[in-house]
Amino acid sequence: MVIDALSSYLLLDMPWSINISTIFRTIFVLVLCFMVYKVYQFIAYVALQHRTLSQFDSYEDFHWWYGSLKGFKGVLNEDFMRGRLAKAEKNKYFFVQWNGPFFGALTLCHPDTAKVVLKGYEPKGRVYETLRPWLGDGLLLAKGKKWMRQRRLLTPAFHFDILRTYMVIYNEASDMFLTKLSGMAERNEPLDVFHHISLLTLDIILKCAFSFDANVQSTGKRHPYIQAVFDMCHDVPRRFTNPLFILYPKLYMLTSRGRRFQESCDIVHREANHVIAKRKKELEASGGLFLNKKRLDFLDILLTAKDSDGNGLSDEDIRAEVDTFLFEGHDTTASGLSWTIYLLANHPEHQQKCQEEIDEVMQGRDEIQWEDLPKLKYLGLCLKEAMRHYPPVAGISRKLEKDIEIMGKKVTAGTNVQLPIWILHHSSHVWGDDVMEFKPERFLPENFKNVNPFGYIPFSAGPRNCIGQNFANNEEKVVMARILHKFKISMADKSEKAEFNVALILKSAKEIKVALKPR
Repeated sequence: MVIDALSSYLLLDMPWSINISTIFRTIFVLVLCFMVYKVYQFIAYVALQHRTLSQFDSYEDFHWWYGSLKGFKGVLNEDFMRGRLAKAEKNKYFFVQWNGPFFGALTLCHPDTAKVVLKGYEPKGRVYETLRPWLGDGLLLAKGKKWMRQRRLLTPAFHFDILRTYMVIYNEASDMFLTKLSGMAERNEPLDVFHHISLLTLDIILKCAFSFDANVQSTGKRHPYIQAVFDMCHDVPRRFTNPLFILYPKLYMLTSRGRRFQESCDIVHREANHVIAKRKKELEASGGLFLNKKRLDFLDILLTAKDSDGNGLSDEDIRAEVDTFLFEGHDTTASGLSWTIYLLANHPEHQQKCQEEIDEVMQGRDEIQWEDLPKLKYLGLCLKEAMRHYPPVAGISRKLEKDIEIMGKKVTAGTNVQLPIWILHHSSHVWGDDVMEFKPERFLPENFKNVNPFGYIPFSAGPRNCIGQNFANNEEKVVMARILHKFKISMADKSEKAEFNVALILKSAKEIKVALKPR
């Protein structure tokens, strides 16, 4: 009736005869068919998940609406993670995580099962799509042939000859940081670890990525580019516990938060596009001589990278890789350093061993040199043990593109697989009964040789591991050595124990504050 009435009204003054009601009916039927098809697709997807995952799950803690998340308070905190760890200890090899009744993931919580996926080239899981508006098709999110090409083109950027030149940046940024700490020590002001370390690592990564010097450690978030980066890092984790926004990321962009996220993306992309265009002009104007400068940054290497056919990266690809380098090398390194400071502040005997080693290596110098890095052996053990206790990235996920077999059970293509790094690092099946103790000596060669290599994966493992892990390790060694050379650190409140939340990175739920005593 409504369609017929509307049709009659529209045709009153039309000189031609068109059956509007037929058109409306056709459109309605097409839309209805499309919706029915999408609902069928969704039901088939959920049914396939349950068929696949029921092989691995007894459904003993499955709630008809919450899935495995009954009692979940909306934050992936330490209590939640310890609950997952208890399930991993009980089941040993795997368990199923249900985010509501429709979205399940197979969690591989033992090195023997995790390695089946880590050894392959499976792309990142659906949750990573929340990052695509920012990172585009960079190395983190790319898959298939594009990922392989990008990986080959980017590998030279992390050659030792390139990494060596970044030592100047590490030391200069550390100089500024130590000046700030000296002022705090004079005022008897405790250090808010995560806040100030995060500014330091952002300062370093911006200079290494494209020689961007915004005096980050002094200005903080006042620069619009810096504010945009922090805003996006803060925004993305909000969506991790909302299956609707994970399944349909474009839906989030229609919300007020989504629009603010897009505005931040635009700010970051405009700045990157400006720097890329400027650097390309300088390169062309100099006839390539521009690259003879003393230190090349990440952008310089991307601009000159060529594949076997002589083809380079597009401007869009270059921007995606710069943004990815910035994202992966900022908060993750800040997390690793911050938790190391926290652990050494609580274990003065290990801190003292590090300081004795650092004093011997530096021999009165203020700066760490490239040749010093392999000599800082005990500091290296402490950094590794800190990343075992508090891996910067608590877990990763992959979406299977082909069927695989886990312990004789078929896992179908399309299944989401979780690789819980924090759980692997705290598994008594891997590390023994003293797993919760801080023992750097467990990484001595004679001890670590007995650990399954897929039991310690702070930078992931296999062909899709973190390409920048040597960059991060070098940066952390320099910064920690410089801090411990100048200061003795202790907890400002010795009764306080830090607990973590899982977001983009593993971060303290509350501020960690340490007291600084000049040495």
